[in-house]
Amino acid sequence: MSGIRFLDRLDTVPAGAWDALHDGRNPFVAHAFLAGLEAHGCVRGDWGWTPRHLTLWRDGALVAAAPGYLKHNSHGEFVFDHAWAHAYAQHGLDYFPKHLCAVPYSPVTGPRLLAATAEDRRALLAAMVSEAERAGLSSAHVNFHTAAEDADFGDDWLPRTDVQYQWHNEAGWRDFADYLAAFDHRHRKNIRQERAKVARAGLGFRVVDGRDATAADLATMHRFYLQTFAEYGNHPALTLPFLHHLAATTPRALVLVIAERSGGEAVAGALCLRGGDTLYGRYWGATETVPGLHFETCYYQGIEYCLREGLARFEPGAQGEHKLARGFLPRPVRSRHWIAHPAFREALRPWCEAEAGSVRRYAATLAMRSPFKTGSPEDGGHADPAT
Repeated sequence: MSGIRFLDRLDTVPAGAWDALHDGRNPFVAHAFLAGLEAHGCVRGDWGWTPRHLTLWRDGALVAAAPGYLKHNSHGEFVFDHAWAHAYAQHGLDYFPKHLCAVPYSPVTGPRLLAATAEDRRALLAAMVSEAERAGLSSAHVNFHTAAEDADFGDDWLPRTDVQYQWHNEAGWRDFADYLAAFDHRHRKNIRQERAKVARAGLGFRVVDGRDATAADLATMHRFYLQTFAEYGNHPALTLPFLHHLAATTPRALVLVIAERSGGEAVAGALCLRGGDTLYGRYWGATETVPGLHFETCYYQGIEYCLREGLARFEPGAQGEHKLARGFLPRPVRSRHWIAHPAFREALRPWCEAEAGSVRRYAATLAMRSPFKTGSPEDGGHADPAT
């Protein structure tokens, strides 16, 4: 059996066969993560996510794949195309459904075309286009792909770019004091004051991974997650069984930061995933309002974890210029978009080029606001404006 197949359930593929297609350093493309979302009610057709995983088979063996979904809205994607959908509607055309190659709810850069050769990666992209044309879809999208995959896309795939704020240990910091010494005086003082406020509030922190997290820890973190989504009026997608699934199947990847009173009462928490050399911050919540608690729970504890564990990067999530003052510098993120309607595709091409120029200027401005000492290795020259 050879050729292209689209799968509506990832558990029809053995975990070992899927995971043999990537290097295991990005937890979001792991079979356990993607199949777990489906098995535990986190992605559903009535929420706009219908699994359509693209697979390439040769002589009965899986040789390439791309996680994919038929999307009936743009919820949970973090590459915003609402203006595109509106323009389609104004011309009496349907923008939805569309095909999306991405990881649900996760604005995290990682491999999207899981294949060993450029030939097979390009075969996956060609299959996306063919399927979109066959099904009459408006478009196909690949969100948060790696820079290494840029070369696999043809000119008919429009590029978009954005920036995220990330921590990279390019200077080889040994501990938090070493890291803090790289800041200019004003920013160093501010961070010390923020951390002191949390300490004076009598809060301590416990960092556990899936191996040591108790059922109570997982339930507490999920409660914080639900509260945050309720406060912002958003729909929570992750379920408590999914967290139990991650703790059981990828115990080292799941990392929880829990803030507690001296009596053991948990008042805040952050949910992270750990990859080969990167910590990914995903969600947080709190039952108390304490000055500096968000920064300590979501940023400083994560940085300390990376320094302790020898991780090179910390990606705390999308958006948030406030991260810059804590040492998270702008880094580029990418997406690609195939538009079926030729006139719309050519109209969007200069739009994407103009957007890229705006993002480059924005990134350059941010780089000039680096909190690190002028001339240090971490100064704005390493801010890597989006290209």
